[in-house]
Amino acid sequence: MLKSSDRILTSHAGSLPRPDDLIEANAQREAGKVDEAAFQKKLTQSVADVVRRQVDAGIAVPGDGEYGKSMGNKVNYRAWWSYSFSRLANLQVKGLGLYDLPAHRSSPGHVVLSSFADRRDRQRFAAAYGDPESGVSTGPRANDWPFCVGPISYTGHSAIAGDIANFKAALAANNVAEGFMTSIGPASCARIGNEHYKSDDEFVFACADAMREEYKAIIDAGLVLQIDDPAIAENFDQINPAPTPEEYRKFTMPKIEALNHALKGLPQDRVRFHLCWGSWHGPHTTDIPMREIVGVMLAIDAGAYSFEAGNVRHEHEWSVWQDTKLPDDKLILPGVVSHATNVVEHPELVAERIGRFANLVGRERVIASTDCGLGGRVHPQIAWAKLETLAQGAALASKQWWN
Repeated sequence: MLKSSDRILTSHAGSLPRPDDLIEANAQREAGKVDEAAFQKKLTQSVADVVRRQVDAGIAVPGDGEYGKSMGNKVNYRAWWSYSFSRLANLQVKGLGLYDLPAHRSSPGHVVLSSFADRRDRQRFAAAYGDPESGVSTGPRANDWPFCVGPISYTGHSAIAGDIANFKAALAANNVAEGFMTSIGPASCARIGNEHYKSDDEFVFACADAMREEYKAIIDAGLVLQIDDPAIAENFDQINPAPTPEEYRKFTMPKIEALNHALKGLPQDRVRFHLCWGSWHGPHTTDIPMREIVGVMLAIDAGAYSFEAGNVRHEHEWSVWQDTKLPDDKLILPGVVSHATNVVEHPELVAERIGRFANLVGRERVIASTDCGLGGRVHPQIAWAKLETLAQGAALASKQWWN
């Protein structure tokens, strides 16, 4: 994994805005109304275009924009998660949406995840969430969420091979040395209905075994693997009543063990992990503090850690690194521009945010990034402006740190 050896490198959290023609092609494909060869040609060209655009914006470590993960419309941001439904065996749709799913089964310590509709943030600000003019949004209601009805296994070999081929061709065409590809983590993968496994933890480990095949394919292809597993922090808001931080860490550690089980034997310096508190546009007053979860994050066998640090709910938590020891062989990718606002950050603010982390962990171990994926969360024009200001801020920080 590249380090910021002579300048502050830049990257992002994964999802980027899809072009309208790819969105339409995806919709036609899912409706069975498009020629597969024509669709694949469109997808290949779209990935090449998005890598070129990232390079032009100044992104040093680009991704494929998650373009291989179907997004049916501009605001359906859940492709990072729902793509896995078509790559796993023994999932069955039962006519329920995401917010209709029942509470999860009891776990050790009798901690129970409530339904998505009963999150504490949504309960506290029910009027705001219910007002379509408030600007508070979880995104569109996701319909037809699946249930696991038998032993889960990975069936996405052809799909991930296609994603990898498109991305590697785009990287080569743009002379890019390193790129990253995202894949869902076990704990988030298991946040669907479960009618087969006896416990949540058993289900999470089964998802770990299945998704390992995708992780290995990405790394074997010479790419950097990014694990997206927001459940690690985000589950805290979904437990009623609120657990203590100690109770939550105890609840979460089996999920960390499952992820490390999936990563066993894979090179840590080719793996980065993305932590977030959920990218929906809401108050987020019930997020677990970074200080209470940073140790859990660092227990993950990854070489780099990406996390929200640019939005107003978590920006102050840069100070956590004043008394948290980052292992010597690890990197961080703090979010220094945010998906949570339409305001485009000033490059000087971006440089200032970068400097806080560089001062605490060392300039070589900071890669400037985004809080979360930008695709589906802000308008495409704004998303690309944010990536440009990210690169501009990193250039300012580089001048400061390398004179």
